[in-house]
Amino acid sequence: MLEQARARLGDRVRYVAGDMTEPLPAGPWDAVVSALATHHLPDADKETLFARVREALSPGGVFINAEQVAAPAPDLEAHYEHHHEHTARARGSDNEEWAGAVERMRHDRRASVERHFEWLREAGFADADCLYKDHGFAVLVARR
Repeated sequence: MLEQARARLGDRVRYVAGDMTEPLPAGPWDAVVSALATHHLPDADKETLFARVREALSPGGVFINAEQVAAPAPDLEAHYEHHHEHTARARGSDNEEWAGAVERMRHDRRASVERHFEWLREAGFADADCLYKDHGFAVLVARR
């Protein structure tokens, strides 16, 4: 992902990779962007991370989190899973590849969009919104 970001954005931004449970690099930052990463964290670590991100942002700075999300209800979760498999297979995933994906997803700790909003509000963010959502994938943004 960092290679793709560098190819698209070049040297206009600073790239930082690290453990999301460790302290963030000293800010202030105008933006913090996370893509397909926070769903690996337990909920308590997500909540703590969001608070640390807010503190690292400059006033008016934004946090953009492109992430896998859970459905708001169990019956919708089954629909999300079916949609995910259907989409993967339509793009060429075979049985072996899909079985590997299912095994990896057993370790995911997804949370609903609403739960993300709760954590963002508790961290002190303003103007949190979901800019894009397609079943179990969402792009959330919040401003300090």
